[in-house]
Amino acid sequence: MKALILVGGFGTRLRPLTLSVPKPLVDFGNKPMILHQIEALKEVGVTEVVLAINYQPEVMLNFLKDFESKLGIKITCSQETEPLGTAGPLALARDKLMDGSGDPFFVLNSDVISEYPFAELIEFHRAHGGEATIMVTKVDEPSKYGVVVMEEGTGKVERFVEKPKVFVGNKINAGIYLLNPSVLDRIELKPTSIEKEVFPRIAADQGLFAMVLPGFWMDIGQPRDYITGLRLYLDSLRKKVPARLASGAHVLGNVLVHETAVIGEGCLIGPDVAVGPGCVVEAGVRLSRCTVMRGARVKQHACVSSSIIGWHSTVGKWARVENMTILGEDVHVCDEIYSNGGVVLPHKEIKSSILKPEIVM
Repeated sequence: MKALILVGGFGTRLRPLTLSVPKPLVDFGNKPMILHQIEALKEVGVTEVVLAINYQPEVMLNFLKDFESKLGIKITCSQETEPLGTAGPLALARDKLMDGSGDPFFVLNSDVISEYPFAELIEFHRAHGGEATIMVTKVDEPSKYGVVVMEEGTGKVERFVEKPKVFVGNKINAGIYLLNPSVLDRIELKPTSIEKEVFPRIAADQGLFAMVLPGFWMDIGQPRDYITGLRLYLDSLRKKVPARLASGAHVLGNVLVHETAVIGEGCLIGPDVAVGPGCVVEAGVRLSRCTVMRGARVKQHACVSSSIIGWHSTVGKWARVENMTILGEDVHVCDEIYSNGGVVLPHKEIKSSILKPEIVM
């Protein structure tokens, strides 16, 4: 089987992290976002992943070359010269996706994190015999999204309602699809929306079905949702593979610590924290609801909460970093500095406190 991952554009909502690497290579739960998806696809027998991308394809491919051999899966790029929306990239990658086998192929949005129940999706798709299956997830506030209205028993999709004013349902498109090759015949090579143009036509022909996604789901394309997604992801690890989470007197709740990270004496870490490879957390540090990425250092008695510490950055002694502070790559926060929601571009030194949320260039 094959899969297409919609990587798309510049990842502006996750700047300053995406000023250093394309969005799918931003670490999440101590590994690049896109790797969570590729590993799950490999598990259900996908042999080739095509990345639909219009920005820095060589960076992505160079990075993923290592994983090709490790995972034994082929990874190629289909590069857009102009943005083609969410359906145009399928037409562009048509020759890569059509292999004559007639097998359905996966399409995923690159910034969606979930338990990826791909085996159940394949089973459901084969059972209903339709042309396309989309995964849907239940939300509390459907008025913010496009809602999928479907038959309860069969999962057949009846229609889509964009940001409904009155309640029509609480299931939204989760950005994970399984499509028959015939869907490619419905898409022209031009900027096209799969959600607004292609799926409604398949639904009108009675060929579109929806499966409710079990477990958690989050679009982690912006910092606040990234931090929420981390909580849901760690919660899912706790249920499925608790041995992967850290334990001990210094750990509170769900915490993921890479085996190469060093944690000092008298720290309190958690809940909902990921500490990446090669990180150093010195004595007496307090971490909660945050990610500390590869090679970063948090010095003695610093406190980090609800924030993202980018690669190779430093948080000084007795510093306090909170309220969605995002440090880009190689940012150095001096001792005893306070950051309240600072968004700091790469390679900066912060010598004075950031008292209200602002971008530091």
